[in-house]
Amino acid sequence: MSSDISLGEVLNELMAREFAFHSRDGEKTRCDFEHMIATDFSEVGASGRRYSREDVLDVLERRQSTAADSVCEASDAQVRELAPDMYLITYSLIQCQKRRTRRASIWRRTPDGWKIVYHQGTVVTEPDAH
Repeated sequence: MSSDISLGEVLNELMAREFAFHSRDGEKTRCDFEHMIATDFSEVGASGRRYSREDVLDVLERRQSTAADSVCEASDAQVRELAPDMYLITYSLIQCQKRRTRRASIWRRTPDGWKIVYHQGTVVTEPDAH
């Protein structure tokens, strides 16, 4: 490990940040998310579609302005240091007790705080179509 922070602490810090991306948090603003998302960020969504930083910021801004909140439950969270101050976090996510996905994000620790540089989601179980 290249720093004084333990992998357990990294896991806790990054999972708290991950939840901000998946559910409504009325206290977060677009500016808050801009600070958390690296300028070279990219995402491959569960659909296989690629998303830019601006796409994700637009979605997060819309989500924050809605009254609905999706209840999320994470499990199997793990973290691995890829390089000094660069971490991969993986976990399973259940949204609204129906949609199950596996998630992977790469985060960089900077003097300015944590920045997400990449995210990918893969659907495991889709909700019933009934």
